[in-house]
Amino acid sequence: MQAPDRISEAVQGGLEWVNALSLDSEGFAAEMAFRAGWSREKAIERYRRLFRTGATHGIGVRADPVVRTESEESPEGEVLKFTQRIAANPVDGSRWGVGASGGSAERLAAFGTLETESVLIPMIGRTGRSAHTLCVSSQVGCAMGCVFCETAQMGLIRSLTPDEIVGQWFAATHVLGRRPRNIVFMGMGEPLDNFDNVLRAISVLKDHNGAAVPISKITVSTVGRLDGLGRLREKLGEPGWHRLNLAVSVNAADEALRSSIMPVNRSMPLSRLREALVDWPVYGGGKLCLEYVLIPGVNDTMADVHRVAEFVGPIDAHYRRSRGAATPRCMLNVIPYNPRRDSPWPAPTEESVDGFLGALTALGVYAKRRRTKGRRLMGACGQLGNEAIRGRSSVGVTVSASTRPAP
Repeated sequence: MQAPDRISEAVQGGLEWVNALSLDSEGFAAEMAFRAGWSREKAIERYRRLFRTGATHGIGVRADPVVRTESEESPEGEVLKFTQRIAANPVDGSRWGVGASGGSAERLAAFGTLETESVLIPMIGRTGRSAHTLCVSSQVGCAMGCVFCETAQMGLIRSLTPDEIVGQWFAATHVLGRRPRNIVFMGMGEPLDNFDNVLRAISVLKDHNGAAVPISKITVSTVGRLDGLGRLREKLGEPGWHRLNLAVSVNAADEALRSSIMPVNRSMPLSRLREALVDWPVYGGGKLCLEYVLIPGVNDTMADVHRVAEFVGPIDAHYRRSRGAATPRCMLNVIPYNPRRDSPWPAPTEESVDGFLGALTALGVYAKRRRTKGRRLMGACGQLGNEAIRGRSSVGVTVSASTRPAP
């Protein structure tokens, strides 16, 4: 039997689980050689065609459907939030560690189907050209419990598999027709609580035979998971991973205050987080992004400004000494709070945001404001999440036991 004719036999034997969206090109070629007798050249050609044109004919792809889109105009263009329907307990979950033990599969099955949310954000760069940043989700819900975040109100339902993460890029590019220039893991979930799947998805996204997103255009955002940061630091030392960007949600520079709004700080405090960031690897002089959600009456006083400067100071000082640099290492991204549903706080006023930024700059902190986009459609930072399943946490199913929250 000729290799091209073995495709149906391979499908019957399980080829449906060789989902090209979950494998880089070499991994896909190896799988197809084993299961269907394809040559490496044939497999790579099909893989390129899939990612570059969206053609799925004759190749194993399980792409989650886009079931809803919402849009909102911004000064830089249309913000587009889209929702994809996924299985509550993926059939292929055992391969990626999802829905594994302790009856979690049964609990997940009770949800029927779930939804992911992603946002395409228009950006106009210094050259005046328009592009899109894709904000992707790594989980359905989140276990981190940050009180200001809509996703946290859902609890953690489950982690997404690599194909479900890459599928968000595929839908943006080939269903909605907006190929993103940048990808930020800032949607639903804590990426470092789903470490293995997120890293596998990035491997696919940066593959030059596939999506070909430069690693320098991908950012992983975390609440400060120290265990995950340790593993990520090791990964950055590998070829092809040096310039992966990191963003860390600080949101308060006082231990007690941060613990009250970000429970992770109780087991992984600011003092240890700063130690991890002081000598964070530097490749190509990229900035270390620190995110600060400005919440009225919570973290917006002059005392907070001074604490932020004290937190950032040692990181910048170490960078300048070790690199002989005149520029700071940290860029503080001030994000005006976007109210979640039933929020106890309003959005900050323009005057308070400007005042906070000005005070930071006066103390030598390199700070910028993140422009608010998508707030009306619940697509801005901290607003993603399905209201219908708020608080209905499944067990704390994560892919990597080493990155689970401390009890």
